[in-house]
Amino acid sequence: MRPSAVLCWVLCLFCLWAAGCMKMGPDFKKPDLQLAQPEKFQYRPRKKTVVIPEDRWWEVFGDPEINGLVKKVLENNPDLQQAAARILELQYQVIQTRADRFPSLGLQANAMRQHEPESVLGPGVPIGGNVSQYGFSLPASYEMDLWGKYARAEESSRAQLLQEEENRLTLSQGLVAEAISLFLQMQSLERRIQITLQSLNNYQESVTFVERRYKRGLTSILDLRQARRTLNQAKGNLPQLRQELGASQQALAVLMGEYPKTRKPYPQPEDYYKKLKPVPPGLPSELLLRRPDIRAAEAQLKSLNAQVGVAKASRFPSISLTGSYGYSSEELFNLFTPGAAWSLAAGLAQPLFDAGRLKANQRAAEARYTQGVAGYRKRILDAFKEVENALLTRKKQIERRGDVLSFVVEARATQRVAEKRYMRGLVDYLTVLNAQQTRFGAEDQLLRVELTILANRVTLHRALGGGWAMLPPVKGKETEGMASYTIW
Repeated sequence: MRPSAVLCWVLCLFCLWAAGCMKMGPDFKKPDLQLAQPEKFQYRPRKKTVVIPEDRWWEVFGDPEINGLVKKVLENNPDLQQAAARILELQYQVIQTRADRFPSLGLQANAMRQHEPESVLGPGVPIGGNVSQYGFSLPASYEMDLWGKYARAEESSRAQLLQEEENRLTLSQGLVAEAISLFLQMQSLERRIQITLQSLNNYQESVTFVERRYKRGLTSILDLRQARRTLNQAKGNLPQLRQELGASQQALAVLMGEYPKTRKPYPQPEDYYKKLKPVPPGLPSELLLRRPDIRAAEAQLKSLNAQVGVAKASRFPSISLTGSYGYSSEELFNLFTPGAAWSLAAGLAQPLFDAGRLKANQRAAEARYTQGVAGYRKRILDAFKEVENALLTRKKQIERRGDVLSFVVEARATQRVAEKRYMRGLVDYLTVLNAQQTRFGAEDQLLRVELTILANRVTLHRALGGGWAMLPPVKGKETEGMASYTIW
């Protein structure tokens, strides 16, 4: 090989080595958000608490039906299936971006046959006829990544993949929480329907009793009208409750990937409310590691930081290498005879004037990173707020339930006393109606408070970033061996 060719190959090898050693732009570091995190959550439970399994936190409700619907949501929900396909797309985008860091090698083969008309250059010298040409070559090209532009692009692409994986976990977290909340709401509505039916029976008995007294001349027509009015008013509440129950059933069916159908309300026991043990919220610093939405925001910062390096490297010269090795012949059977043709060329490109476009592109990338830092900080603050709010809601709603429970006990006792005194003629019927309405209103209020406590338990687990062991990883045929990419 000629010395010039050897020198070219040595230069190529040096550039390849240099391309893997330099990256423009800053390496990613977690930003200093200057947040004064407390050592403990303000409204954490004061008593000793039991540790709830994070991977299957919904089992704390002790309901096999909840376990089953969570399984269906994670397996059949269309939004999760769409998120999985999006992850698969980004996995292949990582492969595409990574391919830019390597040389490209092609294959070219051509055959040509051309006919030339005969001409005479001199007496008896014919020129023309058929002309054939065959060729085979292996062209190659490579743009050296001297400044780490393609390395940073791959880094950004991998961070985007990680962000989407965390977004999928966040989505599953929201869907599971929504499904369980709908299930608890359905149970509460079924219990409220039972209470409404009980009130209708009670009001109907009152109407029958007042009618008998009216026929005997022991009461006025006003009492009878008031009794009938209260009965009809209570009947109007029943269709609304059944409509709300049907809407919840349809929404839950869609979450599970099923047709939105309804069913009749199930009977609920009197003691359906279960007092759940408090959840240990852990330390505020641990929250940043548990919540997938915070990890997704950090992955986005990683991607934006790498894009700054891409924009900065684009302002520096680019060096590209092209080469070809092949054969050419006028006869097909002599195509691969000794004496191949080869070529090697190098080129350098540097923008001299672009009216500040490349510099502005870098500044825009830096501004996007600054926006990402602000969004990351807000996401952390929102996470702390969600946990503190859920803990505060738990504490105050439990206190409220105690007060409402006492109200229910007194309302029931008041109704019994009012009915007895009315039968003895000591009070008017308006007092009985007021006692009845107060009693059933208190029971309905108690159900609402208990639903708030149970739904808040779901919110608390979601705010704390429960585990999702049942969610399988997404892998395609060409991405089975793709290593996981972490940034913390």
